[in-house]
Amino acid sequence: MQTVTIDIINNKALKLLQDLELMQLIRLHKNRTISSTQPNEWTNKYKGAMSKQAITDIDNQLNELRNECE
Repeated sequence: MQTVTIDIINNKALKLLQDLELMQLIRLHKNRTISSTQPNEWTNKYKGAMSKQAITDIDNQLNELRNECE
């Protein structure tokens, strides 16, 4: 199986692709966006994933990690 990304220029092409999907020749993944068109998409995905910490706490954690590796 191959994955190919295309840009639909004309709605007739979309109709043709939907017909191919009905014939079970291809599978369409609707509502997919290319990350290069939305560069801030990753910020929405990971926003709030980490709690805010003081810079000194982060520095201390980094130093501990570095010391463990040595």
